[in-house]
Formats: sequence, C-alpha cells, structure tokens
Amino acid sequence: MLRGAGSLCKQGVMMEASNNALRLGIGFGEEQEEVEVGVHSLIIAGWTGSDLKAMEAHIVELEKLGVKRPKRTPIFYRGAASLLTQDEVIEVVGSSASGEVEPVLFSTPDGLLLGMGSDHTDRHVETIGITLSKQLCAKPIARQCWRFEEVADRWESLVMRSWVTRSGKRELYQEGPLGKLRHPRELMRLYGGDAYVLPPGTAMFCGTLAAHGDIAPAEIFEMELEDPVLHRRIGHSYRTIELPIEG
Repeated sequence: MLRGAGSLCKQGVMMEASNNALRLGIGFGEEQEEVEVGVHSLIIAGWTGSDLKAMEAHIVELEKLGVKRPKRTPIFYRGAASLLTQDEVIEVVGSSASGEVEPVLFSTPDGLLLGMGSDHTDRHVETIGITLSKQLCAKPIARQCWRFEEVADRWESLVMRSWVTRSGKRELYQEGPLGKLRHPRELMRLYGGDAYVLPPGTAMFCGTLAAHGDIAPAEIFEMELEDPVLHRRIGHSYRTIELPIEG
C-alpha cells in the first residue's frame, strides 16, 4: 500500500481512518465553486526550503528554543486529520504554542487543490519530540483554495505572508515567495517515489518560511497566499485561547 492511504491495519483487520470534511471554495470571485473535501490522512512536510540559507535560518530559530536539528531534510511527519479546522478560534495549553503559515495540498478525486494553513505547534513540547508536538495543536485551514495545476508552473511567483498581533500590536511575521520552498511535485516524489501522487483524501503541509524576529506566541495569527499574476489572494485569521496548565 502506498504511504498516505487512509487505511490502517491492526491485528490483521483493515480499518479506515476517520474522515474530516472541509468546505473549500475553489476559484475566485463570481467563478468560485464550493466543494466538500474529505481528508483522512495528514502529512506535514518539514525542512522543505529550496534556499539552503533560509532553511538554515529556520533551523537556528528552533535551535534557540531547544529543538534538535533534523536528521534529514526534508522530513515528513504524520498527524491526525481531525486536527484540521476552519474555526476562527483555537484552544492551546499554556503559552508556548505558535503558528506558522504553509501552503497546503489537498488531494481530491478531481485533482489537487492548493490552499493554506497554519502548522500551529507547541514549541515547548517540540524540544521533547517534534512528532509529538505536531499532534498537540489544531491546524487552522483557509476556506479558499485554487486548483493546483493552475499555479503549478509558476509556483515560484506565489507569495506567502503572515502577521501576528501581540499585546494589541500587529506586525509582519513571515513573508516570501514560494520559490524558497521545494516544489510540491518534488515533495510528493521524495515522500512516495517517482510516480507517487497524493491519494484522494490526503492533505500535505508543504513547509514554511523563516520568521522575522523570534518565534513566539500571539493572540491573533493572520495568513495570506497571493497570486500576483491573477491578482487574487487566499486569507485566513484565527485567535488562540490559552488553557491553564494544572499539573
């Protein structure tokens, strides 16, 4: 079975992973079409930078927080599909979690879609184990997307940004062209082999950009994916509520 499929095997019995249904608007303006996309398999690609200096900067950012260097790059983590959410408020435990904007591929029976999400991660737990940290926070997803084939050949021209609001002050947190990240076609090949394409029902986070300044939590996280050729944008924002740590 190809990696990323939605079936699990336990004691010889095949089980289907739970399905998370997302409502996504495909396209732009009056031509937008709303569809329901079921996701039962979540892949989070890490250390996907094509710009080695920028990727090294992100590794150094996390090393300052006590996160060990990856054994290889890129690396592919698995997460529960149930973590994906389109809510505008998420709850996190304590004050050590923060967001980071990423392009997200969704595989459907009608082809690949390109959206955007935040790989919100508990940075304290990340120093203990990255795989574990990926599982502890919801992953906010934008409500809009584009057909991947419409932008695949000009991936480098797309621009991704995020802003954070801390103590009432809003500031730019991340910004750069997607050309700084490996192309999704390359990520799929590295994950599953030369002929591999994400099977329907799979979502893949495709990596992030280095932050401006220190990595830190925020009350509000905003993100944007811009297509400067067709003059269109995908945007999403969410608030975080901190839950107390009682032991």
